[in-house]
Amino acid sequence: MRFETPERPDLVLRLLREHGFTNSDISRIVKSRPQVLLAHPKNTLMPKFEFLRSIGVSTSGLSIIVSRNPFLLTQSIEQHLIPLYDFLKSVLVTDEKVVTALKHMKRNFKLNSFSNNLAFLRGLGVPQSSISYLLTQHPFVMFQEVGKLAEGVNKVMKLGFDPSKIMFVEAVLVFYTMTQKIWEHKMGVYRRWALSEDEIWLIFRKHPICMTLSEKNVMGTMDFLVFKMGWQPAAVARVPVVLCYSLERRIMPRCSVVRVLLLKGLIKADIHLSSVLISSEKLFLERFVIKYQENVPQLLDIFQRKGDLKELGFDFDGNFKISGLGNV
Repeated sequence: MRFETPERPDLVLRLLREHGFTNSDISRIVKSRPQVLLAHPKNTLMPKFEFLRSIGVSTSGLSIIVSRNPFLLTQSIEQHLIPLYDFLKSVLVTDEKVVTALKHMKRNFKLNSFSNNLAFLRGLGVPQSSISYLLTQHPFVMFQEVGKLAEGVNKVMKLGFDPSKIMFVEAVLVFYTMTQKIWEHKMGVYRRWALSEDEIWLIFRKHPICMTLSEKNVMGTMDFLVFKMGWQPAAVARVPVVLCYSLERRIMPRCSVVRVLLLKGLIKADIHLSSVLISSEKLFLERFVIKYQENVPQLLDIFQRKGDLKELGFDFDGNFKISGLGNV
């Protein structure tokens, strides 16, 4: 794009920088919508910035929203931005949630598609809480053609997911965003642990998000739980939510405590996976740390990872089996 004089582009760039846009943000905007450089800074751009700030968008949030959606700067505030806000507000109720949804948008959206998809999901009995989750975290789904959304919904319905549960929209998201090739790859990752097709589908039905985890995360967590702690892969499959937990921040600290208690013979080897990893931190501390602190004073330090496990006289060397694996 050529300019008769650099005056207008310079004013636009100055305005963007004054509102917290980085060079990277500006580059993204200009590549997507070069006509922005010809916009009138005060009459065209400022009203949009002021409107977004009026609904609670911070300086950093402004650059995120606009750099991901440069079309907002080239379309009418009255015919696009305000109607978009009104649609979102009618469903999400609070400006805070509207701002979250705007931050997750990455393309131009058709408002009529949004209305149709909203009616479609409500007609299936999908509750407001699930729709709000979908709209704030994955708004692009709600703004696609109804037919495309229906494809994922039909697959999920055939699998028996209940539209009134949050897992319904989570499953829809998995099918909506994942290609068949990626799905087969994810299935293959779980097959490496000798899990049957039924067990892998059980993982998906119980916690659909598990199918979106990276191969590295799944393999790392399974390796630790199976080879370091001795739980069978089938036991993990029965409580797949544990695969979504942080290995470093949640799984390893708790399992380190349990490992010590097992090695010292203070608890039996029929410890259930769910009681170790799913319980709240308060309950875990009561059951496995405070209860045995007189016997093992180092337990709290082990849990808080204040020292190396080997330095305290314990480690994860050597495999052992945890019995009672039919239950979790």
